[in-house]
Amino acid sequence: MTASTANYLWSLTDILGQGATASVYKARNKRTGELVAVKVFNVVSYNRPHEVQMREFEMLRKLNHGNIVKLFTVEELPTKQKVLVMEYCSGGSLLSLLEEPENAFGLAETEFLTVLQCVVQGMNHLRENGVVHRDIKPGNIMRQVGEDGKSVYKLTDFGAARELEDDEKFMSIYGTEEYCVDLWSIGVTFYHTATGSLPFTPYGGPRRNKPTMFKITTEKPMGAIAGIQRVEDGPIEWSYHLPHSCQLSQGLRVQLVPILAGVLEADQERCWGFDQFFTATTDILQRQPVHLYCLQQAMAHSIYIHRHNTVSVFHEEVASQTGIGVQQQHLLYLGHDLPLEGNMKVVNLPSTKPSRPLILLSFAPESNTSLPFREPETPVIPSRFDVLADYNFSKVIVGVVHQYVRIVKLLHTHRELLLQGYYSYMMRLRRDCGEAMHSIANITIRLQSCFGVEHRIRIVLYVSRKLHVIVVSVQVHQHLPVYSGGIQEFQDRLDHLLIEQAKLTETLSNDKSCQKMEMLLKKIMTIHQHYRKDRMTGKLAYNDEQIHKFEKIHLSSHIKRMKSLFREDCIQRYKELLASTRTWSRSETTWFIITIIIITVVVIVGFVDILW
Repeated sequence: MTASTANYLWSLTDILGQGATASVYKARNKRTGELVAVKVFNVVSYNRPHEVQMREFEMLRKLNHGNIVKLFTVEELPTKQKVLVMEYCSGGSLLSLLEEPENAFGLAETEFLTVLQCVVQGMNHLRENGVVHRDIKPGNIMRQVGEDGKSVYKLTDFGAARELEDDEKFMSIYGTEEYCVDLWSIGVTFYHTATGSLPFTPYGGPRRNKPTMFKITTEKPMGAIAGIQRVEDGPIEWSYHLPHSCQLSQGLRVQLVPILAGVLEADQERCWGFDQFFTATTDILQRQPVHLYCLQQAMAHSIYIHRHNTVSVFHEEVASQTGIGVQQQHLLYLGHDLPLEGNMKVVNLPSTKPSRPLILLSFAPESNTSLPFREPETPVIPSRFDVLADYNFSKVIVGVVHQYVRIVKLLHTHRELLLQGYYSYMMRLRRDCGEAMHSIANITIRLQSCFGVEHRIRIVLYVSRKLHVIVVSVQVHQHLPVYSGGIQEFQDRLDHLLIEQAKLTETLSNDKSCQKMEMLLKKIMTIHQHYRKDRMTGKLAYNDEQIHKFEKIHLSSHIKRMKSLFREDCIQRYKELLASTRTWSRSETTWFIITIIIITVVVIVGFVDILW
């Protein structure tokens, strides 16, 4: 069944969205075939006052921005119903993206930043035009996917929007109730986008438990960004940070949480205004992430910093996130030392990404006992046969398994970084040892010549002024064989450790944990698709019910296998590597001694040059 206006045609089955007053369809231009979205208003819409009906038309005609869905024209059906012809966004809504199982715990960091940038820019355009949206939510943020695969998000559905009067625009400098509503909605939307869940959840859900929802949103403590009520009439558990399951780095969370706390403020007098919100979000978007891997702590970091900042500021940010003092930091990149001048700009740092970060060495003792994740919580599988309950469980478990897959890949990457980092570290120590051995050989030759017969007269002439130098030189000359032997012994140990690392690298390259976990994900997703069909069918025939139950047994088996693979294989291998790195790190003490020897040798070379 189809419908059409003078210039556009669409099938009633190609529905993109539906609300109380209108439905949105995917349509085509009759002449060019160009895809558009048409919003068709229903009878309920025409029961509203005429000025309300016309509000969305006028709003969209006035607005023109890349992060707001474009209005092309307004047409009519033969029934005289108005039809808005708008830009078609191929990626669906942000809500549909968040409802995909792989995003059950929020979007990846790069995609979240894209949402942040697009929504902030779109909202700023509304503000410049004195417009409040009044219905910002993931379902009203559309996603356009470009040919390069990158997303552009656009605000849509201006049916509830209105234009502020001149006196209200003046008041908006200080903040109006209208803008506070928009800012609160933005805060909820960003939290949802970052975590995959709503920030405020009363027992039974926001719609079923409106009194508690009102209590949460009006009595929320300052600084809290989430609250959940787990039992009926129970206490509200407040949270002041993003959950560990969220995919955002700690570096981005540090920047984002104060913004969420500011716009999700229950006290209107303390709630941020749009100027403060825009300044803070723009500040985040102007920063660039520098990916860093702290070797001895075995932890990854993203340092969000302005490109124009100096390296000195960067070192301070590193110290703030890692706890490693500026003087204790030493950086490697692609296996080589990265010497940095304090006044150098951050923009001149080499390009990094999570799989190719700067490696941070600490000259202070560090521990690497913590794991870079928390195991996802797995809900209990329903014991009774229930088509709807089983479908809901399978949907949740698919999201959980996606999280397991991400963590397994993260562990694999961390193992690679540990091996690569320590290999570079050991090679650096070998170079230092080689240079020390070369210096010892040179100083030995010089000292032997210095104390030869042909130089005795020259030495006597220096006795009055340089007696202490001669004494030190003689003492060092006696200890040089001990230094040399110690360095050689350390070199032999390094060679042994490098062989051990090579074996572990080969083991890692043959590790199939990621592939096994992805296969389990595919099997569980297949069962989920089967359960989706069963839910749509409703009451199952006897044979279909038996198949449904068998699939439930398989699902339980896959979940057990997933946990076993994760705990007994992935985690165990990671912990074994951590144990090995602790052994390797003990070489730091020896390296410190070697460094003192190298410094001593350099000093003695200077002394001998004086005698020479």
